[in-house]
Amino acid sequence: MFMIERERIDSTVKKVKGQTANFLTLINLSLGALALLFMMNGDLKIGFILIFLAGLFDRFDGMVARKMNIESEFGKQLDSLCDLISFGIAPAFLIYQAELHQFGVPGIIFTIIFIVCGAIRLARFNITEFTGSFVGVPITVAGCLMAAAYLAINFLPGFFYMFLTIGLAILMISTISIEKR
Repeated sequence: MFMIERERIDSTVKKVKGQTANFLTLINLSLGALALLFMMNGDLKIGFILIFLAGLFDRFDGMVARKMNIESEFGKQLDSLCDLISFGIAPAFLIYQAELHQFGVPGIIFTIIFIVCGAIRLARFNITEFTGSFVGVPITVAGCLMAAAYLAINFLPGFFYMFLTIGLAILMISTISIEKR
């Protein structure tokens, strides 16, 4: 009886351990979605903070998966879907709400281009064998740079954000090689 119970506990512990990184990934997603909700209500500062918190959880989910040897194809796909929200849509929306909306249709187009390029970057990453270097700027880097630019809203002209948005979008789908550290 005791052996059966111990096996059941060991099985449960393995299942929980196997989902630890995915749980952190879902926190990343939740923070990105929460950022969008705050920004929709006009609280861009809280949205900005939540994007960076999502970045911390994104960093930890990969570290946990590697340390615990629980990397999986499911986890990789889930991480990409969550990253598109937290580092594609949320930062683009932050900068759109803060500056790009004043440019009308071009501001909308640049915002969408950033999101589309982020999705392309993630899809390309998911079907390519990782060799230790990223091809193109990772969406997490581009999204965090885009969000960080929010801090300079009062110091830079609005058109700067048009160039920043399109520049980061192009860098995400470029073929430049960036070593992972």
